[in-house]
Amino acid sequence: MQREPVKAFRSRDWFADPERSDMTALYLERFMNYGITAAELRSGRPIIGIAQTGSDLSPCNRIHVDLARRTREGIRDAGGIPMEFPTHPIFENCRRPTAALDRNLAYLGLVEILYGYPIDAVVLTTGCDKTTPSGIMAASTVDIPAIVLSGGPMLDGWHEGELVGSGTVIWRSRRKLAKGEIDEEEFLRRATDSAPSAGHCNTMGTASTMNAVAEVLGLSLPGCAAIPAPYRERGQIAYETGRRIVDMAYEDLRPSKILTRAAFLNAIRAITVIGGSSNAQPHLMAMARHAGVELHPSDWTEHGYDLPLLADVQPAGRFLGERFHRAGGVPAILCELAEGGVLDTECLTVTGKTIGENIVGREARDREVIRAFDTPLKEKAGFLALTGNLFDFAIMKTSVISDEFRQRYLSHPGKEGIFEARAIVFDGSDDYHHRINDPALNIDENCVLVIRGAGPIGWPGSAEVVNMQPPDALIQRGIAWLPTLGDGRQSGTSDSPSILNASPESAVGGGLAWLHTGDVIRIDLNAGTCNALVDDAEIARRKGEPAPPMPESHTPWEELYREKTGQLEDGAVLEMAIKYRGISAKTPRHNH
Repeated sequence: MQREPVKAFRSRDWFADPERSDMTALYLERFMNYGITAAELRSGRPIIGIAQTGSDLSPCNRIHVDLARRTREGIRDAGGIPMEFPTHPIFENCRRPTAALDRNLAYLGLVEILYGYPIDAVVLTTGCDKTTPSGIMAASTVDIPAIVLSGGPMLDGWHEGELVGSGTVIWRSRRKLAKGEIDEEEFLRRATDSAPSAGHCNTMGTASTMNAVAEVLGLSLPGCAAIPAPYRERGQIAYETGRRIVDMAYEDLRPSKILTRAAFLNAIRAITVIGGSSNAQPHLMAMARHAGVELHPSDWTEHGYDLPLLADVQPAGRFLGERFHRAGGVPAILCELAEGGVLDTECLTVTGKTIGENIVGREARDREVIRAFDTPLKEKAGFLALTGNLFDFAIMKTSVISDEFRQRYLSHPGKEGIFEARAIVFDGSDDYHHRINDPALNIDENCVLVIRGAGPIGWPGSAEVVNMQPPDALIQRGIAWLPTLGDGRQSGTSDSPSILNASPESAVGGGLAWLHTGDVIRIDLNAGTCNALVDDAEIARRKGEPAPPMPESHTPWEELYREKTGQLEDGAVLEMAIKYRGISAKTPRHNH
């Protein structure tokens, strides 16, 4: 029996417009050349796009090349017509100068596809961290029914009987290499052993964090985020996702009905308790702004900082993605937030039900991996928003602060949570790598490593370079971490306690531009402040000095990105794009 949609499908304007039969013929004609029939396209069934992020250039998402078949089968069985199309590739590990450039570029491309083609609803395939926000940002701009299908993490990595997590093994092995405990060949073996199968990072890096966020926001089917890529359940949920998006098309269940302020606050809470990536801050802000949701930098402190760490997953914990999935994944985490009274259970989701209804009976199955709300791994493990004379906003991930780091820097009698350190300033990562072991810098445990020129405009794109390690000499003395600060980002797989995403960045006149090596920085985690102890007159004098060096743009997109992109505090979005929202409400004019 023919179903009737709540709202007429937009694809009818292409394929069944009685007033422009000439254009209908033009739109239909070329689809015939690969075997689809005019009757299908004119049947009144919804056309469902599959935004394909998988390719040989995107190994983290390549599983979607295979998953798309199951998604298509689900769409067909539910009465929809699937149309798969490619999106701009994103690969964090390999893209130079940084994959951060690609989030906004992929967003732009997807907006144009979803708006300009006869697509009634879309499956957003995600995996590598920036594919998730770029897809959700675009879905909000266009506002057609959309559902997120994660590709899932890799299987757990093992090296000589030890769990080795993707990303985390790199940072930990760098310290072992500096101490002389391993050689370069062993470094390579450890790194490659951490990636044993298809899928994205098996740690709680930015990929796992952002796919968890999509589920918490209500845009994925329950349990989708954490299923490992090779598991049979991954193909099964791809099928169910395909089926569900057809129903969503008929129901006209669009992102604007799901993405509320309450949903975004739930996401902040979930990011805290899973020990999620600091990259979640600009991505979440970007998605909120494109959705027209008011989110403030202070929300990270007000709604997340006081919450505990519940997921014992690297980098903040011990385990990896397979164990997290078997323990219950995101639904189990949401059960704990609900038990703690801090989850808004009334938020609508892609199931057509509330998030509270979705998690009934989904409690944790492994209390070693997912702790109960009242017996956490750590108390007050959230993200702390900071301000001061060096920046208006920066963020610090506190769940990775080790006992050793806390004892050395944050436990001075009478000054708990406060430390002062001498700044060692680097202009970009090349400068850091060339000079970190220079004895003339006299770097000791009372220093803070500062990197500038790493923000959206300075790099360009914002680079994951703030997780700097101490000089080899200090590591050999047993000092594995120094405080770090920068206007760039940090890998979500890093266990370095850093002050990140400083905005405004040095390239646009932020305080890091006038900071000198040797200045003392005072960081007060109690007050949420970070200040260089330099008097106002000296600061004013330094502002007249030449700005730190900034590389020229090397591609047209880099130049355009620098011209249109804002700061990390505000999501590093294309500022001119924010005003475009719900654009599918008006069908684009004919092309002939």
